[in-house]
Amino acid sequence: MDWQRERRTGIAEAVLCEGKTTAQIEAILQSAGERPLLLTRLDVALFDALPAERRAALDHDPLSRTAFHGAVAPPALVGACVVCAGTSDLPVAREAVRSLAFAGYEAPLIADVGVAGLWRLMQRIEEIRTHSVVIAVAGMEGALFSVLAGLLAAPVIAVPTSVGYGVAAGGTVALHSALASCAAGLSCVNIDNGFGAACAALRILRSGRPAAE
Repeated sequence: MDWQRERRTGIAEAVLCEGKTTAQIEAILQSAGERPLLLTRLDVALFDALPAERRAALDHDPLSRTAFHGAVAPPALVGACVVCAGTSDLPVAREAVRSLAFAGYEAPLIADVGVAGLWRLMQRIEEIRTHSVVIAVAGMEGALFSVLAGLLAAPVIAVPTSVGYGVAAGGTVALHSALASCAAGLSCVNIDNGFGAACAALRILRSGRPAAE
């Protein structure tokens, strides 16, 4: 484990559980001791396979497939929000929210404001404008990214999701939409990467500050 990551970069070590065995996850948690640790892609099946005492010690959110190990303080800092197009995007959006919460930032989740019903987004746009950085989560054609980046002065980080079927190609269309956007300054992370978007937001929010001691 890279326990010096936060000192170097300001972003704490995290564990991608997808592809790991329960024995490997258990060994990692044992090595962490009392250190706070964020686990991502810990689905219900993997979580349920852990020993009962280990499960009881984890703050597990099945929707986002994230878990907190150790004493994690309630989020108290502000500055970011997460906006998602539809309820099908919620698992990825919640991964971003939980990753920010682990780092101490409260991030309101504004859901189901996809541009197919543009009035829903416009009803919340002034609320969204109060935040310093916005994470936009959308699948299908990914139109939400360009719309938000064309309406906001704050940095917008696009997270394409694998929501969609047929030509949507597992999120590829939404990814290409973000990369080809005509909204200047829009940034983009990989498909379904809510954690990565949260880390990008943290770097923006902490810009100019030294890494954690």
